[in-house]
Amino acid sequence: MKFKPRNIREISEMVIGNAKYFQYRSSSYITRFFEDCDLDFVHDGSTRWSWTASRLEELLEEPHASAHSLPSRFVNVLRVLMDKADAEEDDFDRSLALEALNVPLGREGYEAFYGEDRLLYIRHIGTKTLSEVANPHRPLTPDELKRKHQLTIYLAKCSEDELIEEILLPLFRQLGYHRITAVGHKDKSLEYGKDVWMRYVLPTQHVLYFGIQAKKGKLDAAGNSRGSNTNIAEIYNQVLMMLGHEIFDSETSKKALVDHAFIVAGGEITKQARNWLGQKLDASKRSQILFMDREDILNLYTVTNIPLPQDAIQVSKISNDFDDEIPF
Repeated sequence: MKFKPRNIREISEMVIGNAKYFQYRSSSYITRFFEDCDLDFVHDGSTRWSWTASRLEELLEEPHASAHSLPSRFVNVLRVLMDKADAEEDDFDRSLALEALNVPLGREGYEAFYGEDRLLYIRHIGTKTLSEVANPHRPLTPDELKRKHQLTIYLAKCSEDELIEEILLPLFRQLGYHRITAVGHKDKSLEYGKDVWMRYVLPTQHVLYFGIQAKKGKLDAAGNSRGSNTNIAEIYNQVLMMLGHEIFDSETSKKALVDHAFIVAGGEITKQARNWLGQKLDASKRSQILFMDREDILNLYTVTNIPLPQDAIQVSKISNDFDDEIPF
């Protein structure tokens, strides 16, 4: 990936402090800045902005997750640069510095923003793809644990349509999926076993298509469905329909088969249910199945810093006891 020289220079001027609202850095402090970014760049005494611009260009050439994201080490440099602890006196919340940074980023099709954790994030303006996909398995901060608790309460109370519209669609958009189309539940005859279909563009520009079959509650292998629990046998035929039915992509004006099927549950997907479905499907179809249960949704939604649905915030105000057991 390459930025236009003008945009790289403007960002490098911010790094060395030749721009308003940014801390001035001499040669040794430039080296120290990159040390803070976990990079071993040592300033060689040459023109500061030119040398810094060359280092930023090197970082932009590194491999990255998708066509609409920036390399992780380049994003980390911007995150350290925009640390709120380095705010200037006339820009205490760094809003003016953020506005300045978004000028060159905007010309390249990106925008920076602060998340609820006060850290900087970068997303593609057109696709809303987040440049750095956070690790959902890392330890969560106290604020993130609070958000996770709020979302847990919401998942226990929301409908299946709300699970899709308010949780899954924003989540997959943030993760870089495109053309996300919710079929809905008004006309079951048109679903063909899927609630949502979407596509993902690989860095090689090849396109993969995904379908989602979502259920609100727990998926198990019991003899029949009870309450909000759904028997995995009910999913079996829907998965076969999903994998066997073509979808029409209006952007390419072509029909395509679904490459992979997500089975998503707002509750737990038991090991017995996964094994039962795996035994029923042949080897080729088995490799196309991806599972996401409640814990996967909670962790991904939390670490990608997506705003909570308004209903989740309101529900959490009613229940502030973090020791409550959420039934599923």
